[in-house]
Amino acid sequence: MRFFLTLGFILAATGVQAQAFTPAEIARWQQQAKHVTITRDTWGVPHVQGKTDADAVFGLLYAQCEDDFARVEMNYLDAIGRLAEVEGESAIYHDLRARLFMDSTQAISLYRKSPAWMKQLLMAFADGTNYYLYTHPTVQPKLLRRFQPWMPLLFSEGSIGGNISVVPLERLKDFYGSRKSTSWVRPDFEKFEREPVGSNGFAVAPAKSVSGHALLLINPHTSFYFRPEVQVTSEAGLNAYGAVTWGQFFVYQGFNQHCGWMHTSSYADSMDEYLETVEQKNGKYYYRYGTKLRPMQTATVSIPYLQDGKIQRKQFTTYRTHHGPVVGQQADNKWVTVRMMDTPLEALEQSYLRTKATDYASFQKVMKLNGNASNNTVFADSKGTIAYWHGNFMPKRDSQFDWSQPVDGSNPKTEWQGLHKVADLVQVKNPSSGWIQNCNSTPFTVSGPSSPAPGKYPAYMAPDAENYRGINAVRVLSSKSVFTLDTLIAAAKDPYLAGFEELIPALAKDFQFVVDSSNPPTGEVGEAMQVVQAWDKRYGKASVGQTLATYWAEKILRLARTRVPANQPLDYISLTKFAIAKTSPQEKVAALQETLEELTRDFGTWKMPWGDVNRFQRLTGNIQETYDDQKPSLPVAFTSSAWGSLAAFGSRTYPDTKKRYGSVGNSFIAVVEFGPRIKARSVLAGGNNNQPTSPHFTDQAGLYAEENFKDVFFYPEDVKQHSERTYSPGQ
Repeated sequence: MRFFLTLGFILAATGVQAQAFTPAEIARWQQQAKHVTITRDTWGVPHVQGKTDADAVFGLLYAQCEDDFARVEMNYLDAIGRLAEVEGESAIYHDLRARLFMDSTQAISLYRKSPAWMKQLLMAFADGTNYYLYTHPTVQPKLLRRFQPWMPLLFSEGSIGGNISVVPLERLKDFYGSRKSTSWVRPDFEKFEREPVGSNGFAVAPAKSVSGHALLLINPHTSFYFRPEVQVTSEAGLNAYGAVTWGQFFVYQGFNQHCGWMHTSSYADSMDEYLETVEQKNGKYYYRYGTKLRPMQTATVSIPYLQDGKIQRKQFTTYRTHHGPVVGQQADNKWVTVRMMDTPLEALEQSYLRTKATDYASFQKVMKLNGNASNNTVFADSKGTIAYWHGNFMPKRDSQFDWSQPVDGSNPKTEWQGLHKVADLVQVKNPSSGWIQNCNSTPFTVSGPSSPAPGKYPAYMAPDAENYRGINAVRVLSSKSVFTLDTLIAAAKDPYLAGFEELIPALAKDFQFVVDSSNPPTGEVGEAMQVVQAWDKRYGKASVGQTLATYWAEKILRLARTRVPANQPLDYISLTKFAIAKTSPQEKVAALQETLEELTRDFGTWKMPWGDVNRFQRLTGNIQETYDDQKPSLPVAFTSSAWGSLAAFGSRTYPDTKKRYGSVGNSFIAVVEFGPRIKARSVLAGGNNNQPTSPHFTDQAGLYAEENFKDVFFYPEDVKQHSERTYSPGQ
């Protein structure tokens, strides 16, 4: 990684001081727009067609900006480390983190060195976005008034939201801010305080398909409206349909006429923390490597931020070793550095080229770029192959070290020893079980009895734990002899919540213990206990048992988290077991009583059906949505993936609300059948357009809340038959 350009150059390059669009640029954009058509179907989904791939990318970015320019801009403000100029002082350390890892100098250099075909796509990305701004002068960007072709090369991998997000901002603040703390410990359970995100991917082999063709489930779990639905085609062979991250020019999770790919977030260890032994001499810092001291690399980074309507700046002296940037400090003067993938061009090439793969062999060839650091891949193709790869970018390490913990940066034996080949990864191809599943869980249950054997791989390749979604996925895929698109949809929304299998019996047992004690519970808690015990552990809008169990379990797990020893590894299953063991019978019963009191206080009765509490609502289209109990909303049966809900809907209360509103979970969902002709269905949270005045703001909300799907219009004749309007950019 390289040092940054001066602040002034960066500001000019990213557009705050951008010159007005020139007549030559405008004429060039207008000419390119003639080679692009955008057809909006009856759901508002853009079907973008270009003469060349670059034309298609031009149109794709234009269409994205039409639907939600705010999110396109925000994703780049996030990536280039300039959120504080919009959001103020609170985002300073977010920007500092981005600038420690993402280098504008490097991105510009990589753009100049890019192969001609990539350079054309990058230019089309910038041109399509800038042409939108030119043709929509009333749109006021928060900051970026000109997009540059090198911007997509600022990501740590080909998708927005790379690995740097795991570096805690509080650790950076402790080190680069106050420097009062000599060490910082991040309890592993912290990440479980948040609603789990990730994804589900299923693949079914022809032998288990009624049609004799492979099937694929594409089910990312993200914040709502993070990925819209698109189709992008060209006369050069591009024809990809699926979910695209705002501002990116490739379909991230989707399919073409030959194959489909679903990425699930992975815990495969693709990055490492090093403990550096630091010494100070004559006012300069050095770090030990082997028997020698090396000078610590330093740079001055100035972070602009908004305060009282004016731009202020906060300067930092940043540090790095050959391993990577310093992100914190441990005890005994050990500084923490992070090493991670730093091949943005290869990552972007892989992200784009896989959308043009034609079968398993060509898809695997693209994977040899090793540019995917944070995802697993579930795959199916029209030739009947199904496959799975756990991770992709995988450094080779010395197995004598525990790579789940920071390693000694002064020991040369802790250096990476190149990368594992794709053939070395944990993977399956055409398993005898006839199916594949991954739900951000261990790959060693990915195909039931046909799954890979753990002993064949280094521990760092697959430290992922099992989770309740994975347990449920194995159950539903094992239970049927054959699948159709309809039954695959049914499997994807199976309502069983495996997370309560142990919690409810533990509550019942401890409740009886308290009943038999000298201080038994009183009031309606006994009736509530009967409702919970009678609940079938399946989600449903009319279920009172689900409401009671959910509120109660959240309280118990929240209490248990405070008792977890610092840095003890925890996943949801182990946290559940911990909560059962480490909370007393009296505490469990008290939590149930508190649940009744909370529900009665908020709704006038504790007998609340889950659908009356758990709601879908979209009011403003703002990136930070607001919620209102007095305004229309829809009941939703499915629930948090923490409990094993395959259809994920992470909900909570918001300021001034009593009801819970979903904001993360199922976003874009699709099922695909491959064969001579693609058959697919999909649904999107809310709708494809961000403007409340658009008919496509909430036109899919009813389908989404009821877990129903719409037909995908993949072929030109189907798009034409269901066309709402066809136009070229700028018209």
